[in-house]
Parts: sequence; C-alpha cells; structure tokens
Amino acid sequence: MISNMFMAPQTQFLPSTFISPLKPKTYLPQSPPPSKLFTVTSSSNSPISGRRLRVAVIGGGPAGSSAAETLAAGGVETFLFERSPSTAKPCGGAIPLCMLDEFSIPLHLVDRHVTRMKIISPSNVTVDFGSKTLKPQESIPMLRREVLDSFLRSRAQSNGAHLITGLVTNLELPSSPTKPYIVHHTINNSKKTLAVDAVIGADGANSRVAKCIKAGDYNCAIAFQERIRLPEDKMVYYQNLAEMYVGNDVSPDFYAWVFPKCDHVAVGTGTVRGKKDIKLYQRGIRERAKEKIKGGELMKVEAHPIPEHPRARRVRGRVALVGDAAGYVTKCSGEGIYFAAKSGRMAGEAIVRSSEGGERMVEEEDLKREYLREWDKKYVGTYRFLDKLEKVFYGSNVGREALVEVCGSEYVQRMTFQSYLYKKLARGNPWDDVTMVLGTIGSLVRCSIIGREMEALTL
Repeated sequence: MISNMFMAPQTQFLPSTFISPLKPKTYLPQSPPPSKLFTVTSSSNSPISGRRLRVAVIGGGPAGSSAAETLAAGGVETFLFERSPSTAKPCGGAIPLCMLDEFSIPLHLVDRHVTRMKIISPSNVTVDFGSKTLKPQESIPMLRREVLDSFLRSRAQSNGAHLITGLVTNLELPSSPTKPYIVHHTINNSKKTLAVDAVIGADGANSRVAKCIKAGDYNCAIAFQERIRLPEDKMVYYQNLAEMYVGNDVSPDFYAWVFPKCDHVAVGTGTVRGKKDIKLYQRGIRERAKEKIKGGELMKVEAHPIPEHPRARRVRGRVALVGDAAGYVTKCSGEGIYFAAKSGRMAGEAIVRSSEGGERMVEEEDLKREYLREWDKKYVGTYRFLDKLEKVFYGSNVGREALVEVCGSEYVQRMTFQSYLYKKLARGNPWDDVTMVLGTIGSLVRCSIIGREMEALTL
C-alpha cells in the first residue's frame, strides 16, 4: 500500500462516500440480465446450436469466483473447480475500500476497519500512517481469506455456476480449433473428465493451467504467516491498527506485517531472494514485535508462493490466465486480492461480450482484444512503476530508512491513501508534488550518509 504514494497525479480520485451496512437480504447480488451487464457487439464467431458456451474456471479464490460469477450471470454455462474449499491462501487480508462497493462485499465479512498504520524502519523509527490523513468514513478493511473466498464462491453458485470440488490434474489441449478442451480432474480419488469450449486459469502461482498452455515461468516470492491469538488486553492495541516492518532482519526485499483479524493477528513476512531463510525472517518479525504479541497462542502456520511479475503469455488459444496465475501481484505492497478479483471479472466480461451472452464460440483474438489489451492498458504502467520503486526503497536498509522518513509527510500519506483506497490516481498539487520528489531525494541522500557513518562506527 505504501508504494502508491509515488503515483503520478493524472486522474481525480473517486469521491469518498460513507458505505452504509448492507441489509441482510442483499448479501447475494441481484444480477441484471446479460444485456444490461455488458455491451454486446455483433460477432463473426460461429454460433453454438442447442446449448450455451461452456467455460471451466480452474481455482475458486477471488479471481476464479469473480470470473465464474460474471460468466454465469452473463449466460455462459460455467464450471468452477476448487480443490479445497475449506482452506485459503496465506494473506494479510487487506483490501482497498472501493472493493466493498465495486464487488458488493457485505460489511459483516470485514474483521477490522483499520484506520491507523505504523511503518517501522530497520532502526525502529516509527511513523504513524493515516491517523491524521484518513477521513472519518475511511478505513482499510481487513478480512480473512477463507471467509471472503467462501462468500465469493457461494455467490458465483447463486448466479448459476456449477461448483466442482475436485483437483484438476491436466488440461488436454484441443487437436483443432473446433475441438473442446478436456479438463481432467479427480473427485474423491475418482478420475473424471469435462469437455469445455474455453478455460480461465485462476489456480494460483503454481498454476497447472499455465503449465499446460506453456505460459512461461516467473519468479515467485514465498509468504510465511502465523496466526496468533492474543490475550484480550494485547488485542486491544490492534483494535484498528496494522503494522508494517522493514529491514534485512525481517526480509531482504519485502516487508513483514502484523495485521489484525477478528480474534487474532496475522504475523508474517515474504521474500524472493531469501526463500530458504524464510523461517529466520519470521523469527525476525516475532522478535521485533515480541512485546506486543507476548503471551499469544499460535493457532496456525501458513506458507504460499506469490508471483513477482505478470507472465509473458497470459492468453493462449481459448485459455486466459487471471489473478496469481497471471502474475497480478504488485511489487512493494504485495497487493493481490483486488487485482485478482478485477482480472477475473474482466476475463469473464470479455468472454460474455465475445460470445454474445454464450451463444457463439470465442477465439484467442477475442480474449486478447477484450481482456488482455484492456487489462494492460489499465494496469501495466502501475506494475512497471512499482517494480522500479521496489528497487529504490527495498534493496538496502538505507533505502528502507528513507522510505519510512518519506512516509512521515502528511501529503505523501494523503496521496497514498487516495490512490490505494479508491484505485484511482489522486490529483495532487504540482508544487507539493515537486516538494515530495525533492524530499524523497533528500531522504535517500541523508539516510545514505547516516548509514555510512553507522557502518564506520562499527568497524
């Protein structure tokens, strides 16, 4: 999240509005008919006779569930595969505020509404982030992935998607453009197959679908997280507070976190360069936060790969990759939930549009034109920019000290939150933007000098 502070001011951010609690009967959306959901254009694709277009969505996280919901609501016969509905990927669980409205997430799913963040440098310099800059109605929603994922899958089912609890073992590619894809899967150790017209791969960083279509490799980080139930008096401290720690002791290239949940905190870290030392870094964050989590009971230990950049090939044939399978996790912040759900929805919309509501076949060019190009037009600049930003601030403790110093600016905080909470680039003041850039350069120079002086004293 803190990486958004350097976004170039181009577009006015969305006006902040108070999000009122949803009524009990509105948890499942009332989906409009496909003709009102999407602008359908005439297509030269061959019509389908006697049935609807059939699409398999592999993976039931935010990406897959959002794709399945969109497809089913748009008239496509949809099969959503999820290997293990009772488990969820290790994740801090923070989502931007706009996601509540955009994806109709009911407030009862949110564990905490975080209004304060502490960013803690390698030398334990602490900056309060948000206490003075968030508006009264603004917060960062924190939720548990198992709760969110279950809700999104159920909503996809309510719109007509068929949920298949099974493990996809192989995707058999068609021998000709008119032949179907064959999804090989197992249900209770029984081998099954399903023929479909198109596939959306939403099966995570180690995507089997990506391997089957030879989508290419990418670097993966490893996220490690412990869920710790704190004594009641300790939990009060994290009532509306999240913490982010930076330093070589907690991660050589990322950050560590303490994020509050309903009755516990998630304490974790991530790294690309030091995967083999992930448990050492986890001990580092435990040590840094030890007084605040003292007396806590370990509930669960989780680990999972996280992609470091988008794959080079995300569409091949009638197969599209979304979410982690496509590599849609941002550098610096590690944000992935919103972009997973967004990419799933965009891929689903592309298929509905191209198939005219499930009545025609789709082709590779449809997916590239309606999904991939639209996604890249909207987000590729963000990913490239954050990649550069990570190299500046996360490569050394000097850069991390400078990052924390820069985050002390109220202007930086305000711009960061407006960009993150609403997923719109906030319109800044040109003079303040120049001041911010000069301040950033000054912080990097100052912290570099201090770093050299400290190093000299230890020799």
